[in-house]
Amino acid sequence: MIKDSTGAGRVIRTVVPAEAEAVTALHARARATYYPDGVPDDGTDWLATWQGAIARPDGHVLCLVEGGRIAGLASFRTPEGAPAETVELFQFHVDPDRWRSGLGAALHTACVEQWQADGKRTAVLEVHVDNARAQAFYARQGWAAHPVEPGHHHRRMTFRVAGE
Repeated sequence: MIKDSTGAGRVIRTVVPAEAEAVTALHARARATYYPDGVPDDGTDWLATWQGAIARPDGHVLCLVEGGRIAGLASFRTPEGAPAETVELFQFHVDPDRWRSGLGAALHTACVEQWQADGKRTAVLEVHVDNARAQAFYARQGWAAHPVEPGHHHRRMTFRVAGE
């Protein structure tokens, strides 16, 4: 587990099961920003999905707490069938009211520190093709974008995790 880190009244730590509803609500607010016609209802039970991610012994769900509330979150683990030194960033969200405040960069730094501690060398993610803001954020953090495959709605990005 990554050590709690503080700065400017912020704490980055592991999410606890009792926070699943707060995590789900933040996820919904952030997701809504890149669906101009509204978030599609694909039948996913996001509360159950987040409860599962939080409970996974082989995964991490970190949160950034500021002012006593969760303002950012990140979920990652080694994907099924991938090499042990690979990690996938499945979810990464900052409360839209807090964008461009340094929270995302701080949370990303905490993720990288955890990946280094876990011996990961490559990180991967998929970001919605219409989410230009997120793609620009990841590019600023050092992620490399790959071409979007025809018919896909997500862009794959990779990040080289520096060794210690």
